[in-house]
Amino acid sequence: MEKQSLKALAAELRNFADDREWDQFHSPKNLAMALAVEASEIMEHFQWLTEEQSSALPPEKLRQVREEIGDVLIYLTRLADKLGIDPLEAAAKKLEVNRAKYPADKARGIAKKYTEL
Repeated sequence: MEKQSLKALAAELRNFADDREWDQFHSPKNLAMALAVEASEIMEHFQWLTEEQSSALPPEKLRQVREEIGDVLIYLTRLADKLGIDPLEAAAKKLEVNRAKYPADKARGIAKKYTEL
């Protein structure tokens, strides 16, 4: 698959599901649950690793994590499409909110929740 926009990916996923008559299973609830499962499968690859090991995955482990990240993006894109949400717009708006919650001068180098800054 060539590099593409999220809109193109959403259309491709819609077609993929339509070709298999899977849309009936792709309710927002089911897609959200599948997304959570796939995200946990990413975490499983890092369980019990040290910080250093998690930053230097062997090629086979990196391939497996790449596949799980692909699954997460697929389910997230499909969920957003079903709900009529533009994920890039949602991320941009959330980043604005986070800039206000975590001003650089207060949050720099600190891993605390905004309510503790």
